[in-house]
Amino acid sequence: MSKKGPSQSPKKFDKPKCLKLSTCHMNPALCRFLLLVVCIIIFRTLFSFPGLGGSRHDQFSLFPSSSLSLNSQSPFQNNKFLEVPQIVWGLNNQKIAFARACLTARLLNRTLLMPSLSASLFYKEVDLLEPIAFDKIFKFEEFNSRCKGFIQLGRFSDLTNQTKPFELHKGSGRKWTVERDMDQLKQCKKDPIDQAEVIRIIGKNPFLWHDHWPVKDYAKIFECLDVVNEISAEANKVVSQIRKIGGELKSGNETNSHVPYVAVHMRIEKDWMIHCKKLEQRSNISQICSSKEEIMERVTKIGGLQKPVIVYLAIADSLLEDSSILSGWEEGLVPFEKKRLGVWDTFNKYPYLIKSAIDYEVCLNADVFVGNSFSTFSSLVVLERTQKLLQMGVKTSCSVDVRWPSYAYNIQGESGGPQKWTTDMFDSSLRAVSYGSNNISC
Repeated sequence: MSKKGPSQSPKKFDKPKCLKLSTCHMNPALCRFLLLVVCIIIFRTLFSFPGLGGSRHDQFSLFPSSSLSLNSQSPFQNNKFLEVPQIVWGLNNQKIAFARACLTARLLNRTLLMPSLSASLFYKEVDLLEPIAFDKIFKFEEFNSRCKGFIQLGRFSDLTNQTKPFELHKGSGRKWTVERDMDQLKQCKKDPIDQAEVIRIIGKNPFLWHDHWPVKDYAKIFECLDVVNEISAEANKVVSQIRKIGGELKSGNETNSHVPYVAVHMRIEKDWMIHCKKLEQRSNISQICSSKEEIMERVTKIGGLQKPVIVYLAIADSLLEDSSILSGWEEGLVPFEKKRLGVWDTFNKYPYLIKSAIDYEVCLNADVFVGNSFSTFSSLVVLERTQKLLQMGVKTSCSVDVRWPSYAYNIQGESGGPQKWTTDMFDSSLRAVSYGSNNISC
């Protein structure tokens, strides 16, 4: 086949070219306009590709601009994940460990793979721990909806397994300082570690990781946690039964749903008494352990209680050696625990973790809460109650007539009663909540 050069068909190519040149010659304004349009098209085409004319730093910024809407790009990468070991210990230690894992994932700009919690309660026999999925206790989708743009949970089914997980060994011991821990995390944000689809933290309980975040960041995570409907329904049954009996005591009105009650997180179980005595010795603080008699005496001296009033005793029954917790209370304070309240069967069908979650909801919704400031359970109840008051515009919950007051029975307050208690939401560390303190803001 012969090839034809341009000179072999001059009429086909030269005529349109002459027409275009003549058009520009006759109308230079139109020509400039056409040239501008072509330049704009070329410019937009070039800058639409990643890496040209823009930075991806803003897309994965750790702290997105306050001007961004809720629908803006999240600060974490949806295709990169953080995996943590099974979370253990008590319910609220597990909640703190989960929040710490969330904030670590946020620091690394990664999605946290949904961790396993522990349904049973063992302190040393880790191999005997009964795992339970996070979404059996808390609502998975609700968490992602509430925490949208702050942190995100993912499922293992989201993984593509295109790269080998990077195993991150968290340091331990006295030489492993907060600064060294943060330096390690910063290294994980750089290549080649950051190229791994999954960073897998191994060999360390997340509750024992170093803390790098203020109370308000933890509070944000806790605010996103919502127990599944089964647990909230069981808790509502317990609260309804408390208010029903309280109504009968006051006026015989069984339908009164607004009858107040006091919830006391009564920490006198054998495991707690061993722990608190050792803690008193190590910290040289005497305001940690409280006997049954001391708790009863201080609750009696809370001002403003409308007697008679139901006192719900939240206690780990399987660890309790004292069977006389219902006796010795002052007239007008009517104590109830699970068996006397008639809800023992409700609790008994569940493992430890769900029992504790039901108790937590009952305490959270009490009109008056009394706990121990060195207990993680009590501390997180007070944190959420403080947060609830702040959302209502109450700047301090230390006043006498505040709604939903909280007290620490292990610290003596006015008139020999328990000390008023509120969480310092501006604290730079969660240490006072996760390890306990006798500095309780009020």
